[in-house]
Amino acid sequence: MRIRFFSVTATIAMAALTIASGCAQQAAPPSTPVSDAKTDKHDHDEHASDTKVAGTTKPEHDHSGWWCGEHGVPEGICSQCSSKVAAELQKKGDWCADHDRAKSQCFICDPSLKEKFAAQYRAKEGKEPPAIEAEEKDTKTDKKS
Repeated sequence: MRIRFFSVTATIAMAALTIASGCAQQAAPPSTPVSDAKTDKHDHDEHASDTKVAGTTKPEHDHSGWWCGEHGVPEGICSQCSSKVAAELQKKGDWCADHDRAKSQCFICDPSLKEKFAAQYRAKEGKEPPAIEAEEKDTKTDKKS
């Protein structure tokens, strides 16, 4: 009887540990390509010659999650955060030179793209995506003018 109790208790404990350790890791969504974004912690000045933020200092953007809250797209494909992603998309001809980002991510030229990416966020998270940080900054700047 004691052996059976010990065996059941040990099995339950092992299952709890397995579940707890498995929940700590988040897998990237299948539609998100793997990139250097998770290890690419920078403040966008790293590739300032490629962007319009040259000479500015910005607080560090956290690239650890799957979603880029600053630009409103999955982090793994964010052409504004990852110079590697940007280079790949430029080679493919997917580039908006006017706004220094992938054409497929340019909400300025094609506002419907914002909804496309928001739908991806809703499908994964079951809630509305957070406000895009870059848009919030633009709105605050517009109100000051």
